[in-house]
Amino acid sequence: MDGPHPSWLDLALVLAERLKPAWRLLKRHGSPEAVLRVSPQELEAAGLRPEEAAEIASGRAGERAAREFARLKKRGANVLTFASDAFPACLREVFDPPLALYVAGEPEALAGPAVGIVGARRPTAYGRAVAEKLAGDLARRGLVVVSGLALGIDAAAHWGALRAGGRTVAVLGSGLDVVYPRENRGLAAKIVAEGGAVVTEQPLGAEPLGFRFPLRNRLISGLSLGIVVVEAAERSGSLITARLALEQGREVMAVPGPVTSPLCRGTHGLLKAGAAVVESWEDVAEALPAPWRDGLLAGREDATRTEFADADLSPEERRVRDLIPPDAEVHVDDLAEAVEFSVAELLAVLLSLELKGLVAAGPGKLYRRRL
Repeated sequence: MDGPHPSWLDLALVLAERLKPAWRLLKRHGSPEAVLRVSPQELEAAGLRPEEAAEIASGRAGERAAREFARLKKRGANVLTFASDAFPACLREVFDPPLALYVAGEPEALAGPAVGIVGARRPTAYGRAVAEKLAGDLARRGLVVVSGLALGIDAAAHWGALRAGGRTVAVLGSGLDVVYPRENRGLAAKIVAEGGAVVTEQPLGAEPLGFRFPLRNRLISGLSLGIVVVEAAERSGSLITARLALEQGREVMAVPGPVTSPLCRGTHGLLKAGAAVVESWEDVAEALPAPWRDGLLAGREDATRTEFADADLSPEERRVRDLIPPDAEVHVDDLAEAVEFSVAELLAVLLSLELKGLVAAGPGKLYRRRL
């Protein structure tokens, strides 16, 4: 716990969503301890609302912070204030950095190097497979995968990193005790159990209200060396993350897709605006700053495709791969009869196996093993 800096938490609990006036006060007075001694009138003159000024000046914020510490400790969570040595260095560089971060899992996972992967909540099978493979490939090479725990591309990216044995960080737009969406609570627990982290700037009990997600998005980009957008409509929240990444000096990348797909209009707009084209993990590495780019690509010539044969596949991927003999082709209808899930799910699994280089599709809906 970040016990030596409780005054930062005092301010964070009152001004987590009012960071401009908070940082204005900190710059003027030099420290949160000094801000806590300022009169209500001066706090209001600096832009605080009367109720915010009253809570800070009365000392009630300190009482609330003590309760928050106790609740976090009971949950086994951490709070990293801006003054903490463990506060992510990359977040110190962004505009209006958070005063405090609440962390479930390993704070070390926030130190990176990391790449953010974001995209549509209702992706195509193609988008989901690309996100999972890309995340897995990056995680195998030591990069942390950052995303927002949303349904769709976010979840696929988290799972891709986990199945590759890597670390992933989920950034919430709510409190640690209000994991959203509910369907991904198991995923959040898995992320923590596998050495990653679930992080938020919102205190315990904070609900996933709409205005908190753009705030969340700036943390996704801020924690990352670059952002990869996989499928995004023209008005997607992922485009907000990409814009924030540009403002923060981060690399912006996008995965191309079918020109007829509404889910690709946002990503193609990014590509037209100069975003780097991503078809593989090497493309991501090429777009990163020199130290990380050179380190990642140095071992590329030694990589072999057999790494994917031994990859940590999902149970569905393993099941379908094992149904295809090494020396024969199998029709998709025969595979559909042999598996326990829908045809749509089967096609998504086959696409994922294709992208991993484990199977190949031939004429007549026939599939063969490649490794």
